[in-house]
Amino acid sequence: MKEEFDKMTFEEKVSFLVDNLRALPDSLAEEGIDILAQAGETEYAVVLARDKGKIDKAISVLVEAGDYLWAALIAKNAGQASRSQELYREGLQYYIDMEMFGRAVSAATALGLSPDVIDDLYRSGIARESRDTDLAHSRDMIECAMQSLDLSLLGREDELSLELMKAVQEQRERMASDEKEEK
Repeated sequence: MKEEFDKMTFEEKVSFLVDNLRALPDSLAEEGIDILAQAGETEYAVVLARDKGKIDKAISVLVEAGDYLWAALIAKNAGQASRSQELYREGLQYYIDMEMFGRAVSAATALGLSPDVIDDLYRSGIARESRDTDLAHSRDMIECAMQSLDLSLLGREDELSLELMKAVQEQRERMASDEKEEK
């Protein structure tokens, strides 16, 4: 089987490995893990490594892919508690550096860090997400929606319509006031 495998193209090897993951002979495991990882098939590479008892290799593939949470879980399940904690700590720093705050919160929680630290991570995540928000565009969209509401209420004199018109006007005044404060 090894000779046949060696003759395959890279893509054929990847397909073969995925299709035969559970029945792959041990002689192809190490090379198979590397090929799957190189092809970006991290999950398959890790499953193959784990199933073949190559825990350190599975962890290595995951760390290379930046998935410290799964790596730490595999270490923990393999009875490597201290390695698991180390991976969570490395992952926490990696996720903060990469601004992946959801994962950072998960790592911090697994490490049992204080609620204040976890709250700070949440706030950092919110601040990061807010950086990409175009407030001017959001305001324009809100103004457009309010204009549509105004148009739909033209000529209506019922109590609900009057309350809506009043609320829209109050919101416009608040938005104008907020805009002046920002400048």
